[in-house]
Amino acid sequence: MLLSLSSTARAQTTAARPAVLAPDTALSQRTASGVRYTVRQRGTGPTAQVGDRMLVHYTGFLPDGHIFDSSVSQGRPLRLRVGKGEVIPGWDEILLLLPAGSRARVWIPAALAYGPTGVLNPDDDSKYNVPPNTDLVFELEVVKVH
Repeated sequence: MLLSLSSTARAQTTAARPAVLAPDTALSQRTASGVRYTVRQRGTGPTAQVGDRMLVHYTGFLPDGHIFDSSVSQGRPLRLRVGKGEVIPGWDEILLLLPAGSRARVWIPAALAYGPTGVLNPDDDSKYNVPPNTDLVFELEVVKVH
């Protein structure tokens, strides 16, 4: 799991939503596993290798445009070691392709996200923040690789 949802991120789920979350297949690239991505800004810093530490800002969207989590609203990027299973598999794959300073929109199939388990709402076990088998969309910014 990326992070538990902050109350700010949960509040943003009712905020304005992007109009189009489907990838523009003419502009996006696809990995062998099925992750689609569009690089909005190519960074000039180093590209991570498995085990490298990274700082990543992200905003995660459900297919209907609801924000389910965001490091931006929390005021600090996520720290992780890439390729070590600390984040969802789709992230471990895509972050190895983006040099520091890059910004990208990424479409991750459910099997490479939270799969059949989804993410339960920590405040109400009868609801999901990310329903099972849900494809996800992320805006990512690779802040630092070290």
